Amino acid sequence: MFHRLQCAVRLLAGVAVIAALTPIVPALAAERLNVLLIMADDLRPDLASYGGPAQTPNLDALARRGIQFNRAYCQQALCNPSRSSMLTGRRPDSLGLWCNGVHFRELAPDVVTLPQHFKANGYVTRDVGKIFHNWHTKEKGDRRSWSADEFLHYENHGNDKPLVAGRLGENRATAPKCERISVPDDSYFDGRVAAEAVRVLNEIKNQPFFLAVGFWKPHAPFNAPAKYWDLYDPAILPPLDPDRPAGAPELAFHDGRELRGLPPNQLTFTPQQAAEMRHGYLAGISYLDAQVGKVLSALAKNGLTERTVIVFCGDHGYHLGEQGLWAKTSCYELDAHVPLLIVPPKLSQAGKKSDALVELLDLYPTLIDLCGLPAPAGLEGTTLRKLLDDPAAAVKSAAFTQHPRPAYYDRTEKGVPDAMGYSVRTAKARYTQWRDWQTGKLLAAELYDHTSDPREMTNLIDSPAAEPLLAEARRLLHQQFPPDKIPAKR
Repeated sequence: MFHRLQCAVRLLAGVAVIAALTPIVPALAAERLNVLLIMADDLRPDLASYGGPAQTPNLDALARRGIQFNRAYCQQALCNPSRSSMLTGRRPDSLGLWCNGVHFRELAPDVVTLPQHFKANGYVTRDVGKIFHNWHTKEKGDRRSWSADEFLHYENHGNDKPLVAGRLGENRATAPKCERISVPDDSYFDGRVAAEAVRVLNEIKNQPFFLAVGFWKPHAPFNAPAKYWDLYDPAILPPLDPDRPAGAPELAFHDGRELRGLPPNQLTFTPQQAAEMRHGYLAGISYLDAQVGKVLSALAKNGLTERTVIVFCGDHGYHLGEQGLWAKTSCYELDAHVPLLIVPPKLSQAGKKSDALVELLDLYPTLIDLCGLPAPAGLEGTTLRKLLDDPAAAVKSAAFTQHPRPAYYDRTEKGVPDAMGYSVRTAKARYTQWRDWQTGKLLAAELYDHTSDPREMTNLIDSPAAEPLLAEARRLLHQQFPPDKIPAKR
């Protein structure tokens, strides 16, 4: 008897040693962490849950449970390049993708996307709403990334018209791209996306899952249901300064055709129209926030919150008349800066904010790290797990954004761009080089001191006093994008 007990003890000890030496990769569905990835479209963090004027109670509550990244940046301020970069873990230059009209699979057919990697590792992966780019491309979405067909993933924002039974109410908005009608939430795309996400959660709750929920707001048209417009008093909305940055090169700008229309018949907005459009953008943020709240509530009701990593992010920022610009496609802070919240279960640093420089590119390695999955080859981002344990730490010294010229360059029509703007955001500055695509020749440059000029209104590129700031930023930019190395013209 005693001998059998000794054998049992030795066996248990051996098992303990083996367990101690083996990486912890949960084997049972109940032990694996789920992922809920929620994306917004064209959302500016300075106007949302980062102390801005938008009313976002659900995002504010989510931020109190996780880490809010104050300095997160997209890799290009346009839907397709940004989302393709984030979801493949590769920079736009690595994919050769800088426009909306080309699907990343045309350029890198065998690349393994973030949801595809989870699917290959035993997860149910589902897409509800706009996650991959939704328009212009031959391939619609990326069906191989998902365990079932995508929902409302491939559409046109212009088709987001209110669907109601009976007669539609009066539109109380008068500015271009604005619609202020009293309708239910599910009259528009995002209400239907939230309802479907709740349904899918109920369907997959007993399996390890990667659920991506892509909302279409606050992207134009500015057409949230009227009750969200009613949350704001137009008289106290932030004022607009439409001036261009002093000393900025012409290459830094674009014609804002997404909102203003095509030349030569482009709109010039009156101050009253601009104010109403900004009002509608804030209404769209609150409408988005309400839909996020429905999804998070369903997660909690299904008892999944403590087993799910929640991520909320946007694909890029947006201009609403500032710096003389409308919409995106610039290298300025307002376009490059994105909201990012990461909320793992039972986070010890819950509610903290991190000023570390991070990129959307970092989400792929972060999520597989948190879920104990192996890393595929080719990822260019950095896991942010260290910042979840210590928000005051740093994982990189710079974040990089780029954009071609023409601003609305289309590879299917033009082949390659004329020029590329490469921009680096350091802790203290933003530095941008505009280079000729064929030769790499420097065409123009910009330097903005974020310590004294966070709105980027004075280009210091020719200021001798800014030389130390310039030297460090230029070194980092050349390290990432060597001037003598032009990306392959695929």
